[in-house]
Amino acid sequence: MKLAVAATGPFGANILGQLAERRPIEYVLSRPDRPKGRGRRMAPTPAKGIAEEHGIPVRQPESLADFVAEVDAVVLVDYGALVPSRLLNEALWLNVHPSLLPRWRGAAPIERAIMAGDTETGVSIIRLVEELDAGPVGASEIIPIEPDDDFATVFARAGRIAPDLVERVLESPDFRAQEGEATYAEKIGPSDRELDWSRPPQELHNQIRALSPHIGARGELHGRPVIVWRSRVVDGELEILEVQPEGRRRMTLAEFERGLR
Repeated sequence: MKLAVAATGPFGANILGQLAERRPIEYVLSRPDRPKGRGRRMAPTPAKGIAEEHGIPVRQPESLADFVAEVDAVVLVDYGALVPSRLLNEALWLNVHPSLLPRWRGAAPIERAIMAGDTETGVSIIRLVEELDAGPVGASEIIPIEPDDDFATVFARAGRIAPDLVERVLESPDFRAQEGEATYAEKIGPSDRELDWSRPPQELHNQIRALSPHIGARGELHGRPVIVWRSRVVDGELEILEVQPEGRRRMTLAEFERGLR
């Protein structure tokens, strides 16, 4: 079977690296390089970097309108663009999605699951269709979410089990329709980062851990704007553990409060 991988972001890069160690990959389809950082220099996508480490050719078209798959199957994970219906008929397109579909279709499934206080999520391998994350499921596995797990913890668990699920579907592509009511994981926006201290402690803790360590929740402490990176709930009260004041490094709450004095 000729296999390609469509990936752009960190989750896609992670899965690509593991698949590349298991089987030959004809090419990696990734989004074009974009300017990053203060200097706005062109930087490769995370998946492109992994592809180059493994000597895999990389294709980065601005549009897929004229793209030709030229393979039997494409594993799409964290790619970041819609695939035209024409291409879906040229090969078997598999989508790796870090949730138990149909719960949390969309752009931010891990963050939304933690924010909602879910005690489990998972990874689903689906056959790609035109409707967002609505394709039939070829394999899935549950991932527990512990009370103090953050995004990084759940992200790592999903990354470890996804390649085995992909292999299972490639070897035996048998699909079933999604069952249950769909929920949607909208992209994280500025309002999702703002901490409202009047909300219940558990909800605030869920918001903080869902956005750590990659985005960060924002609020005011002692009249100073900070990013809150870590917290916990003790005896029904929210305890802040780690913050980052504007223009400064991450620090414990005790260090922050000593600086104020």
